[in-house]
Amino acid sequence: MKTPKPVVSVVTALYNSASFIGETIESVLAQSFSDWEMIIVDDCSTDNSASIAAGYSEKDSRIVIISLKENGGAAISRNTAIEAAKGRYIAFLDSDDRWHHDKLEKQLAFMQKSNFAFTHTWFEKYDEEGNSLGVIVTPPESMNYKSLLKSNRIGCLTVIYDTEKLGKVFMPLIRKRQDYGLWLKILKSGTDIHVLPENLAFYSVRSGSISDNKLEMVKYNWMLYRKVEKFDIFRSTYYLSWNVFRKLRNG
Repeated sequence: MKTPKPVVSVVTALYNSASFIGETIESVLAQSFSDWEMIIVDDCSTDNSASIAAGYSEKDSRIVIISLKENGGAAISRNTAIEAAKGRYIAFLDSDDRWHHDKLEKQLAFMQKSNFAFTHTWFEKYDEEGNSLGVIVTPPESMNYKSLLKSNRIGCLTVIYDTEKLGKVFMPLIRKRQDYGLWLKILKSGTDIHVLPENLAFYSVRSGSISDNKLEMVKYNWMLYRKVEKFDIFRSTYYLSWNVFRKLRNG
């Protein structure tokens, strides 16, 4: 007898997040929509992140742990999880972020009601101690490829896409901004991304992260335009200027 496939596959890349991964998993376990699997790919963590995740997996078979043999970065971890995913819908949740308890239920209903293939939600920023930074990111109602090139306000922890409509779409193999690259890849096919205008996720801003370092953001956006999108210097400069402008304006 075949095991029924879950509706949603939650993709989680794990690396040295021992202080956070428990709360991340708990936020999935607390979902009002329960037909999911959570695929956690450990990228050779040097702390006890993997053992914490394994403890949850032993208690709940919906949580699957995959351990990489060598450190490869978030893109390889996420792609490994996408490859293993059995669900129709692919959802992303990083190992230091959390979801509101009805995030999956509300977002799936939003997608199915309007026949959307690619969606995200608002999200709130928190510091490493779990304190709200008072910032809720509220992206535009809908974005296409050209508009996203100018500014990425899509939180990876909020995205869900439908593999029945789009197939399995993988992240470009770059060390940073690979999620931005994936969004662009999907939008380039002619699919728009639509936002559910509710704060349904909690994003952890960690010191030293690209979100906390504007110069690093500029560097990796430039690499994305040049190496992944294959833009020339002039076109890359144009879109990078837009990104910097909107980052300064929106914070």
